[in-house]
Order: sequence, then C-alpha cells, then structure tokens
Amino acid sequence: MAKLKPKKQQHPGLSVVKEATDFFKARITEALDNQKVAIHPNTEFYLVDLLTRFISSDNLFTVDENGARRQEVLALLFGAAMSSPSAGEKQRGLRRLGDVSLYTAGFFQDSLARKIVDVDYYIGMGRNAYGSLAADGRDALFQTVFSELARQFHRFVDVLGEVSAADGAKDSKDILRQYDLWLKTRSERAEKKLKQAGIIPNKLVKPDWQ
Repeated sequence: MAKLKPKKQQHPGLSVVKEATDFFKARITEALDNQKVAIHPNTEFYLVDLLTRFISSDNLFTVDENGARRQEVLALLFGAAMSSPSAGEKQRGLRRLGDVSLYTAGFFQDSLARKIVDVDYYIGMGRNAYGSLAADGRDALFQTVFSELARQFHRFVDVLGEVSAADGAKDSKDILRQYDLWLKTRSERAEKKLKQAGIIPNKLVKPDWQ
C-alpha cells in the first residue's frame, strides 16, 4: 500500500488526485494528532485514500433506473456481499460496505441524527464489515489495516467528523461537491473555491461532455 507519486508529465490526469491526497493527508494527520489516535501508517493512508476516492459523489452514491442518485442501503450491500458467488466479490462487497459506512458516519453525522437509521447503525455495519475482512486473512497487509479499522471504528468516525468540521476545512463536504461540479461543468466559481482550499484542478482532465 505504498503511496504512489505520479509524474505529472507522464500521467497528467493524476495530478489533481495527488493534490487532493495531500489535502486530506494534512487534515487526517491533524485530526489524529488532536484526538491522540495512534495508528499504523497504512491505516492512515487508507483513510486518506477513502476520502480521495469519495471526492466524487459518483463513488459514494448509486444511480437508479431513473438516473437519480441515492444512498445505498447498508443491509442490501451486506446481503449482496454475503451472497456473492466468489470470495473476491464478497471481499469487494464487504469493503464497499465498510467504506460507505465509515465515510457516511464521519462526514454526515448531523444529517444521520435526523434520520430513523442513526450513526450507531452505520458504526455497527462498518465495524462488522471490516472485521470480516480482517478475519479472512488472505492478505497480511490489508489484514492489519482492516483489523485496526474494525477495532477503532468509532474513533475513526470521530476523526473524519473533525476533518469535516475543522476550522479551515469547515467546508470539506462543499469541497467535494465543488470538485465534482468542476469535473462536470468546468465552473469558474467551483475552480476558485478549490484553489482557495489548496487544490489546483488539472485542466488536462477532460470532462465527460468533451
């Protein structure tokens, strides 16, 4: 799980990903230090990678038959993972369940408080998903990461909550939305907000409509 540092001249489309990774790495490190949470470096990188992957809402939500975005139902994710025909698909399904649970519980605590299904449900589902992956033991490196995510899941929810609400990164959720908007529309306003947050969009990345 070594962090890759793409060369911009060889992989121009990856530079914005590296910039987003640097942004979230600083926020995650600060939150871990503030909350005195000591974790394996690979687990810290996993958290950073999780935030980077979900910088596009397309990776967090699913699209229904009418083209509308909606949150995935955790119970359905769990059922699909457990009924997967292969061990690999089961692992991918459980990882998806753990990742969605952790990100949602950390970044959307306020909205969950107003729903029937509260944050405790997400914590339970996510912890169990990562715990199952750790118990599988197919990959020693990932086993360590998933074991730590399962054991300290509630603490990582608080870490992501601080990243979401911290001064200077108070608009982290908005940054995700602005980046997604910029990717799709090349909005100058979205680009300005991203630059103010320290993320320089790479204009060599083509939008879907080009």
